[in-house]
Amino acid sequence: MAGTGVFAEILDEDSVYKYYSDGEWKKCSSGKAVAIINPTTRKTQYKVQACSQAEVNKVMESAKSAQKAWARTPLWKRAELLHKAAAILKEHKAPIAECLVKEIAKPAKDAVSEVVRSGDLVSYTAEEGVRILGEGKFLVSDSFPGNERTKYCLTSKIPLGVILAIPPFNYPVNLAVSKIAPALIAGNSLVLKPPTQGAVSCLHMVQCFHLAGFPKGLISCVTGKGSEIGDFLTMHPGVNCISFTGGDTGIAISKKAGMLPLQMELGGKDACIVLEDADLDLVAANIIKGGFSYSGQRCTAIKVVLVMESVADALVEKVKARVAKLRVGPPEDDCDITPVVTESSANFIEGLVMDAKEKGATFCQEYKREGNLIWPLLLDNVRPDMRIAWEEPFGPVLPVIRINSVEEGIHHCNASNFGLQGCVFTKDINKAVLISDAMETGTVQINSAPARGPDHFPFQGLKDSGIGSQGITNSINMMTKVKTTVINLPSPSYTMG
Repeated sequence: MAGTGVFAEILDEDSVYKYYSDGEWKKCSSGKAVAIINPTTRKTQYKVQACSQAEVNKVMESAKSAQKAWARTPLWKRAELLHKAAAILKEHKAPIAECLVKEIAKPAKDAVSEVVRSGDLVSYTAEEGVRILGEGKFLVSDSFPGNERTKYCLTSKIPLGVILAIPPFNYPVNLAVSKIAPALIAGNSLVLKPPTQGAVSCLHMVQCFHLAGFPKGLISCVTGKGSEIGDFLTMHPGVNCISFTGGDTGIAISKKAGMLPLQMELGGKDACIVLEDADLDLVAANIIKGGFSYSGQRCTAIKVVLVMESVADALVEKVKARVAKLRVGPPEDDCDITPVVTESSANFIEGLVMDAKEKGATFCQEYKREGNLIWPLLLDNVRPDMRIAWEEPFGPVLPVIRINSVEEGIHHCNASNFGLQGCVFTKDINKAVLISDAMETGTVQINSAPARGPDHFPFQGLKDSGIGSQGITNSINMMTKVKTTVINLPSPSYTMG
């Protein structure tokens, strides 16, 4: 169980989870704690330390010192420790999954899958890092006009320093390790600021890295209120790179970060364009998977369906039939639709629904809510003047907009300030490619719902959806910089010349 066995040391005598600094689990000096509310019961489930700015300073000092030694650690040794951490993570998937169920209401089966996927990501990163970082480049000067071969240029990848990782509530373990593993294999140290909802899952995950035997100070995890340490962390002079996944906060961070390298994924309004020739059963199945899995609380969830008028009635009926079969209830029962993460989230979603109702959208189901639990809702005949057409609900509510041309669908997609992913359903591959090229999104899925994985695929957003590209290889490259050494020869030298 959570907080017991190998995880017992991360919980203090007052049942408050400790933070991790300099290879030790510690209590904050203020004695204050932050409550984590169970979305299902709406009662306090866990408490974590409320770290102060002074404690953040100490963490940064340790991270900087540890990074210098870690950069001198052989690449094979870094990979070996990552593989060990991955094995421990997968071995202890049950207690970590338990935390995911209780603090973010993730269905039990999906919670276990997230931990296993995270272990696989760490192992893959270790292997990919050895391949990428084990190679450099050798350039010669006479390949550029006007030069003889008097210079040999050697390039390699070196670490940036201290990486600040800030994952979101919906995948707190997986999106944490997607930042931690590339940072570590590249020779960086890492400071993790977990989301409040998801913090305890992150702390359990960090303990797995601790048990693997990473050097003291190399990995830190600070918990606390964003209002007290959020800006202090992101603007800290000790940070050399920020990797953030979340919402509008990322835009504020990017404006304050100055010259720091940034890797950010900030949400989406992923459009699903459905053409007349699409396999409607396939489309309906993917709308259910893409729009309603984890109650729609995914950046890559389908957020708006743009369907050709001629097939709209048929598609809506097929989706309605599948929505009726979704199981609604607590995450412990592995229900399809579980409570959204906070009451404020539920209130925001309800606001979008009420706006659509006032403006004449067709409700394919009755709107129903109990606490944080919102029943799945398909809204037909949505128009562009409704908030739900543009805003990201992050909940189990999906708008359908009927279109009369492909151009109309592309225009709606591109008019959004988001540009994370999108999808197009058609049997005509030529049309699919042309539409994909026209959609202003980082990724377009053809005949499948949007998805972040597999985790080694590039993952990036355009416009307000992000900066930089994720995916294991891209993250390793982003968390390094190129170092060049040039050997100047006294006279031109030509091999076998």
